[in-house]
Amino acid sequence: MSPVELWNKTRVSEFILVGFPGAPGLQICLSVVFSIIYIITLMGNLLLIVIITFDYRLHTPMYFFLMSLSFLEICFVSVYIPKMLAIFISHKKSISFAECFIQGYFYYLLAGTDLSLLTTMSVDRYVAVCRPLHYATIMSHKVCMQLLVGCWAMGFLLLLVPTILLATSPFCGPNIVNHFYCDSSEVIRLTCGDTQVIQMFILFVCTTYLIGSVLVIVMSYIYILSTIFRMSSATGRRKTLSTCTSHISMVSLTFGTSIFLQLRVLDRNSKDLDKVLRLVASTLPPLLNPLIYSLRNQKVKEALRDAVRRNTLLSKK
Repeated sequence: MSPVELWNKTRVSEFILVGFPGAPGLQICLSVVFSIIYIITLMGNLLLIVIITFDYRLHTPMYFFLMSLSFLEICFVSVYIPKMLAIFISHKKSISFAECFIQGYFYYLLAGTDLSLLTTMSVDRYVAVCRPLHYATIMSHKVCMQLLVGCWAMGFLLLLVPTILLATSPFCGPNIVNHFYCDSSEVIRLTCGDTQVIQMFILFVCTTYLIGSVLVIVMSYIYILSTIFRMSSATGRRKTLSTCTSHISMVSLTFGTSIFLQLRVLDRNSKDLDKVLRLVASTLPPLLNPLIYSLRNQKVKEALRDAVRRNTLLSKK
């Protein structure tokens, strides 16, 4: 096949996102619900970033990573919710070829970076609990920045190759993506060429991310719990464990939903259920992140109360 013939064969210029079909009333209802969820997610995570930025008591590695996680959650929901809302409101379901691959790439990049960052936070908790005397030296600002850059770089590099391979594959129709975003597993089905290499690469990336992250987290908390149980003071055990509960809750929520979706055997008849489960798994952790870290973290609650008190005093003057 000549280059011109191959070029003509790949002339799918846009895709159609099916989203969640239903009556106009249902579409309006969904748009209102997810608009509220989106606004709450943005405001909650932004508030957490502001509190950590302006309260000197929270200028520690743990809260540096938490602030980075909140920023990540804002970016993540912004990748797919605005487009989904546009489909609900305007009923225009088309997405350009380039926009589809950009959306898919950043969806998985941010999801992968999220897992890497939570894994890094478990290592931070390990150093804080098991190596407290060396914590400031080991988790210096420079090391924290390097770990953060590493989290982003790992996802960027691992996903770049399969995305390029898929984007340069021939697409000759149909162009219907049965999802609420450009899911790679759905886009692969629309190619005309051999996708075995791409599928194997994607499987390798997902497996590496999940298994590698889970192993690091499990090993970190084995050492953490071992150290806590060896403490002679019950108060010390309680206080130390309380510094980890928020992170454990977030890890359980994020990794639990990710592993469930990876292990769940799906058939074509359950595609609508798959979309609902993936939407819940994508939306719930970013929405609950500020609540988990504010309600279960004494320092964040104190910083929030002080901020409210200062603003109240300023407003009275």
